[in-house]
Parts: sequence; structure tokens; C-alpha cells
Amino acid sequence: MRTTPRPTTLIEAPRLSERLCANVTLAAETFQFTGSFKFRAASNVVGNVPNPAVITASSGNFGQAMAYACKLAGKRCTVVMPANSVRVKVDAVRAFGATVDLVDTTQIPRAQRVRELAQRDPDAYVASAYDDPLVIAGNASLGRELALLTSRFDVIVAPVGGGGLISGIIQGLRSSGDTTPVIGAEPLLANDAAQSLKEGRIIASDHEIQTIADGARTMSLGKHNWAIIKDGVETIVEVSEDQIRESVRLLFALANLKVEPTGALTTGALLASPKRFRDLRVCCVVSGGNVDPALYRELLSV
Repeated sequence: MRTTPRPTTLIEAPRLSERLCANVTLAAETFQFTGSFKFRAASNVVGNVPNPAVITASSGNFGQAMAYACKLAGKRCTVVMPANSVRVKVDAVRAFGATVDLVDTTQIPRAQRVRELAQRDPDAYVASAYDDPLVIAGNASLGRELALLTSRFDVIVAPVGGGGLISGIIQGLRSSGDTTPVIGAEPLLANDAAQSLKEGRIIASDHEIQTIADGARTMSLGKHNWAIIKDGVETIVEVSEDQIRESVRLLFALANLKVEPTGALTTGALLASPKRFRDLRVCCVVSGGNVDPALYRELLSV
């Protein structure tokens, strides 16, 4: 079975571009293995550590990717997930053969539970979904792909949660000699990365903010990510919950693309800051499409 990531899918959607008043190209990771960009990182981690098992924490996408990568490599995998995780993501992690450890994040942080499990299984590699050089290096493959395109962009917009994707894209671009500006898109409700960029230091939340963009419910940027983001990101656009919802609907209606709320952050950034992007050639990285069917119906029905 194939263990290397699929190339990203590039989509030009004229009706979406007209609605957003920019020349928009979507770099859709919705067709990546396990439905999100996370397989890029997970396959790189699993392929580069000798450990027979991996323990990680995830709201869903990294858990699925790590579970699948471990299955391909014949390794054990345990994923700590919030008890309120999207059901389709929990089921998918289990379907790939991983053990799911559900925790009430209002009572115990995911990171604490990972540490507890790691003490019981000292042979396991503890993988952060974002704050890990191997994760960043895996995600850099997307940046290198974008750098090799014959079409050029004025700006690339990427979602921001813990910072693993955007830092990887920057690393991949710069290692290829590509200097295209990179802008982050983050939920306004969980805007620790935007605050960090403004303050020049990592600003952490004291709890997981329950934004609809569940992939961005991290409490802070990772240290490895911040080292790249602080100088490599031009700015971070904060996207409201309503703008995230509208972005999900626009991607379905005008680009025929099913996208989870976190993946819709980048086109949401164009809704949030239209003057910044007007008439520019914009590459919006759509990070994944793993959305609960009931939630998706609700989003589309409004």
C-alpha cells in the first residue's frame, strides 16, 4: 500500500473568485489520505522513528492520519481525543485500528493524559500534532509542491491551529527558493496565534476554546512552529464563526467542495478582510474535509 502523500488537488473556481473579489486557487487537501493534510506529517513521523508504537492527542484529523500511518507500518497507535470530538472522526480513528482514549478536556488537558499514557508505555513515541520537527518537515511537502507550480501567487493563505501546517508550508516554500508571502487564517474565537504575532511571543489560552473549527482548538502555538511563524508569517487574519460557516457554504455552492470548518478558514479570511485580498492571485489551502454529516447538513441549511 502507498505510504507517501498524494499531491494536493488544485481547483480554480471562477464563481468563488467572483464572490470573493480575488483570483482564488484552492489547494485542496480534502482528497489526501484520511481526508486531510495530516497524513503528510503522520507518514513522515512514523517513517522516521524506530519506536513500535505512537501516542498522540488529536481532535480527529491527526489521529486518523497517525492511525492509518501506523497501520501501514505495523505499529501500535493510541490517540487521546476530547470526549466531545466529532463522532465521524472518532469512528474513523478506530476503524484504522488505533486505540481511542476519550477525555473530558474541561477536567484534564489532552497533553496531561498523553503524558500519563506514555509513562505506561515507555517504548512509544509521543507525537505532537504540530510541535514536532518531523511534523513540520512532513507538512513542508505541501510548500514544495506549491513552489513547483508554474502559476505564481501573490499570497498563500493557510489555516492556523497549533501551527504545524503553516510552518511546514513556509519551510517548504523557502527551502525551494520561493518567497511568496504567507498569511494565516485563525478563528477569532480562538485567536492565540494572532495575539502571539502581535505581541512577539507565544500567547497561550488557559483552556480549549470551542470554536466550530475544531482543528484549531489548540491552546497555543508550538515552540518549533513559533520559531518559523514569528518571522515567516506576514499576518494572521481572524475569522468569525459566522464567516467560517458562510465559507463552508460558499465552498460547497461555488466550488463543489465538501470542507470541514477548519478547512474553510482560508476562504473565510477573504470574507473577513476583503480589501487586503482584492484582485490578488490567492492560493487558499483547504486543509481537510472530515466533517460530521449532521453538522454539515446544519451548516448548509442556514
